[in-house]
Amino acid sequence: MLFLGHIEVSGLSYALPDGRLLLDEVSFRVGAGAKAALVGPNGAGKTTLLRLIAADLRPASGTVATGGGLGVMRQFVTGRTVRDLLLSVAPARVRAAADALERAEAALDDGERTQFAYARAITDYTDAGGYDIEVVWDTCATVALGLSFDEARDRPVSTLSGGERKRLVLEALLRGPDEVLLLDEPDNHLDVPGKEWLAERLRATGKTVLLVSHDRRLLADAADRIVTVESRDVWVHGGGFAGYAQARRERVDRLHERRRRWDEEHARLRRLVHTLRQRATHNDAVASSYQAARTRLQRFEEAGPPRSAPKEQNVRMRLRGGRTGKRALTCESLELTGLTEPFGAEVWYGERVALLGPNGAGKSTFLRVLAGHDVAHRGAFRLGARVVPGLFVQTHARPDLRGRTPADIVMSGYALTRNDAMAALARYELAPAGSRPFETLSGGQQARLQILLLELSGATLLLLDEPTDNLDLASAEALQEGLASYAGTVLAVTHDRWFAEDFDRYLVFGAGGRVTESDVPDWTGAR
Repeated sequence: MLFLGHIEVSGLSYALPDGRLLLDEVSFRVGAGAKAALVGPNGAGKTTLLRLIAADLRPASGTVATGGGLGVMRQFVTGRTVRDLLLSVAPARVRAAADALERAEAALDDGERTQFAYARAITDYTDAGGYDIEVVWDTCATVALGLSFDEARDRPVSTLSGGERKRLVLEALLRGPDEVLLLDEPDNHLDVPGKEWLAERLRATGKTVLLVSHDRRLLADAADRIVTVESRDVWVHGGGFAGYAQARRERVDRLHERRRRWDEEHARLRRLVHTLRQRATHNDAVASSYQAARTRLQRFEEAGPPRSAPKEQNVRMRLRGGRTGKRALTCESLELTGLTEPFGAEVWYGERVALLGPNGAGKSTFLRVLAGHDVAHRGAFRLGARVVPGLFVQTHARPDLRGRTPADIVMSGYALTRNDAMAALARYELAPAGSRPFETLSGGQQARLQILLLELSGATLLLLDEPTDNLDLASAEALQEGLASYAGTVLAVTHDRWFAEDFDRYLVFGAGGRVTESDVPDWTGAR
């Protein structure tokens, strides 16, 4: 099949509701069949840019053009039933026909008029490709859920895991008719086999793809170009992720050099105007040269300087911890009810232990047990002397933080003055968001705030559930640096292969309930 999809963004600008300019005349193109990754700091506008391309938002200026149908996976995939979920990513004509058919069916009675309307709605749904796409959905449901579409169609979405939802929607989009796909964090909630499957399918498809992801291994495996959003601008690295860091450094150097040259020329023109003005007061013959120099300076300043180099992120995570007993954790015949067989484990002070395995195998539940939550289990676990656990929640489901601002959370929870609280938020690059309610923060900002709270709590045992899922590249590296200098013990659930390489050893939660140890990341055992 020949795919002709493309994305063309030209002079696009967008301002936030409070008037701040988020994107300023950005332009770029993703050609037919390209796999482009959209990266940038948390809050820089990646999701907003996807929503502008999808026409969910209207730009202040500029245009967006796409060739071929447009399929969109939004950051949070949801719906009442499996059918609703699949309809949400179906072509617009199918969604409209399905809505009309549902209304006609609800209004159906014994009258000839409603029966005729129902028959017409069925015909329209057929003509729109509704029944054809249900054949595709049958394959998607079978592959993702192990059920036929007829068996799964009315199943509540709330009964699916996050990974099952993502896999089902991705199957539908990759097998569907749309030639351009916008994927907002498609790998979140996927386990490693799921991420490997996604990278393989992205490489194989002829569709044009623009995706947001924070998974560095997925970026390296699947993207053939990198589109970066930073400092209200967008630029494109035409190579893969392997050369991205070097390309960005070279670009920053070029921008600094252009600005240096502009500043030097600006200073030279100002000196020239000043010199000629002084001479013109004593010599009328110099007046024309003075006016010409003034005009040149004015035009130079009106044109303005070149774009400044982006401000480098400077997230500083000062995770401190503290000395504890030699044995930080001991598990004896610990069984997570309905999830694992009984297992034993010892974790020593200072160790970094990663928990690997498929979704639903019990990894997050294990962390919740250690954090003291009321979770069904048998057997015993003991925390060592002076071990204080601190839990990072994967889904950022923190009802205790909803409606509260980061500044209030930090000040009231840890008795800090406002100046000290803002200084702490600034180290995590959260100061600009200090007065916004927690639920309005981006996923990455919520993650950084949770890590800051762990720092302030003085936890000596960090229980981290997918901490890098929503962190941008710089923040993920800052977390790795912070953990390297942390004086305490770390247990982390992760599907981030890049992040996992830093750990000392691994507990692998198998799909069959067995928990085993490994000295290397065992992704095959996690299947």
